[in-house]
Amino acid sequence: AGIIEAVGEGVTHVKVGDRVYGARCLSGAYAEQALFDAVHVQPIPEAVTFAQGACLGIPYVTAYGAIVLRAKVKRRETVLVHGASGGVGTAALQILRQRGVRIIATAGSEEGRRLAKEQGAAIVLDHHDPTHYEQVMRLTRQRGVQVILEMLANENLAKDLTILAHHGRVVVIGCRGTIEIDPRQLMWRSGSILGLRLRNVTKAAYRKIHAFLVEGLRAGHLRPVVGKEFPLAQAAEAHRAVLQSPAYGNIVLVPD
Repeated sequence: AGIIEAVGEGVTHVKVGDRVYGARCLSGAYAEQALFDAVHVQPIPEAVTFAQGACLGIPYVTAYGAIVLRAKVKRRETVLVHGASGGVGTAALQILRQRGVRIIATAGSEEGRRLAKEQGAAIVLDHHDPTHYEQVMRLTRQRGVQVILEMLANENLAKDLTILAHHGRVVVIGCRGTIEIDPRQLMWRSGSILGLRLRNVTKAAYRKIHAFLVEGLRAGHLRPVVGKEFPLAQAAEAHRAVLQSPAYGNIVLVPD
């Protein structure tokens, strides 16, 4: 996110001097200046900081893609957001709370659970508690949840399938390895496992996503949570922080 210094021929929706966020950087984003396709450059209100704007291009687009494009979440459904205190998780909570659904979230620390509650979760469970899957079933009267947003599929996917409602959907957002699952859990429920990769999102879909984000920022429904900021020169330290647990919101690199 930053201020536009130049625009290409035919670009009319933004101009030099505008405060904007960008997605799908063409030149590499670890820099003081960056090049973007105009489709992926959108205005941000004065109330949104550049650090917050930097959180939009991946976390919020990912969350929207999982909720709207892949799971097609419907009003009154129950959605479980696993690992809800990170960048994508907090974005998902903010988007879901505008869609009339019941949100159950998990987080691994007291601070993370407090953050998830603040961002819109009705119920927040400790995902280090081995009984939290049983708790989900009790909370849903043994029916299970219609949608699971999964941030660490290599650890959770097999158990996720045991708490899906009939015709439930798991959207795999993050994964750091392989896992063995029992496909019969899906068969019994007529359930689905759905993947998400931002590079597969079409430009037409991106236009809808950006329109949604811009309106949400203007209305104040969407406010990215910045957990930590690092100078650009400390990019390696920022990468280490990403791998550490627990996460609180987004980690942002700021030009020196």
